[in-house]
Amino acid sequence: MEWEAPALVLSAAPYGEGSAIAHVLTGEYGLYHGLARGGSSSRGRAVWQTGNLVRARWSARLPEQLGNITAETVHASSARILDAPLPLAMLASLCALADGCLPEREPHPAIFQGLASLLARISLDPQWAVAEAMPEIVRWELLLLSELGFGLDLTHCALGGNPDDLRWVSPRTGRAVSDERAGEWRSRLLPLPGCVLHPDQVGSPVDWYDGLRLTGHFLQRDAFGQRHRPVPEARCRLLDMIAREADIPPPDAPPDGAVAAAD
Repeated sequence: MEWEAPALVLSAAPYGEGSAIAHVLTGEYGLYHGLARGGSSSRGRAVWQTGNLVRARWSARLPEQLGNITAETVHASSARILDAPLPLAMLASLCALADGCLPEREPHPAIFQGLASLLARISLDPQWAVAEAMPEIVRWELLLLSELGFGLDLTHCALGGNPDDLRWVSPRTGRAVSDERAGEWRSRLLPLPGCVLHPDQVGSPVDWYDGLRLTGHFLQRDAFGQRHRPVPEARCRLLDMIAREADIPPPDAPPDGAVAAAD
């Protein structure tokens, strides 16, 4: 059993003396794990950096075995943005989500192509990543949910309202609701930013935060909850960084004036 294909490095953990267990995503074969001999050496670590696009070759005597994997770097994504905290957090979050919830050895070409495109653009144009990438990241997360069978219905209002006025999503059903029909239930619904529905809109950091909260709810409940796993720390760090960009206090922070009032 063997294959050779372009692959994205999702993670690599040290194993034994100088080796690593590498997780890669391909368009044709899906998510694969493999033993990368020498993957923890100084030279090997450069190849197996998270987010790298590589030419990978996997082989095993039997299909059910872990297998050995080798690779040559095609595009070193993370090395280009080591001094750019937000783009690096985006890269880490995207790879951690794919690594954590995609089933092993099941092809998802749309996920691979979307992720490869995002990682390439983030690494080649960090300024674009900071200013415009977040809506595309949220849409990729929506695609991930859909590919896993947990797609949201954001095409029309669940209550028969105007489809051009969709502003909310039910956290229970994942169906969109127009602003007019939301009524008194607004406080119980998740905001649906316009930039998520309309690719020509960039939105603001508040919109990005709302978009990440929207997908994060369903990632936590469905994609990771079904596997009894928490959402990856890398995804949580990205949400925290966008919250700071939007000047939104952390959930456990006291409201303005609360400390003064207590005194």
